[in-house]
Amino acid sequence: MAMWDRIKDQAKGLQQQAQGARGAGGHTRPGAGSTGGSGSRAQLVSALKSQLTSLKTELKSGAYRDASMAMCALVAAADGHVDPAERQHVESLILHNDVLQNFPSEQLRQRFNKHVDQLAFDFPQGKAEALQEIAKAAKKPTEARAVVQTGFVVAGADGYVAPAEEQVLREACQVLGLSAQEFGL
Repeated sequence: MAMWDRIKDQAKGLQQQAQGARGAGGHTRPGAGSTGGSGSRAQLVSALKSQLTSLKTELKSGAYRDASMAMCALVAAADGHVDPAERQHVESLILHNDVLQNFPSEQLRQRFNKHVDQLAFDFPQGKAEALQEIAKAAKKPTEARAVVQTGFVVAGADGYVAPAEEQVLREACQVLGLSAQEFGL
């Protein structure tokens, strides 16, 4: 548990740095994505990615795998649709993610695409099903946090976390029983 406390402290420090940078110049609302002005959101994403990597040996369960793929699909479809290029980009991020390499790539691809297809066909129903899948990871706090971190890393891969992506990350926190503020949302 001490390791998780250290990770939370690092994320909180980055969040406070981000808020300080916004407060110095800004009109950006707390938790808003950054396109690189202060770079603080990119630093937070980088820190979350490092934290996930440090937990790689603990994140081998099917619940984490399935919840993470649902989370990635929700992030990809956060605005209500997924164009083919975006789908391919997120799939590439998944397949090259150090932690997700614990799982066979075909399993990841299959689960991610299943959720994306459901979201594309009927977004409200697909979103409800993805959130149900995510909620299954709530039994293990380390995995629950890792699911949100995975979503955050995917959302921030382009250097910007869109408001719609922040919203689905907050909803995932809610179904996992986690505080969205813990992740700077």
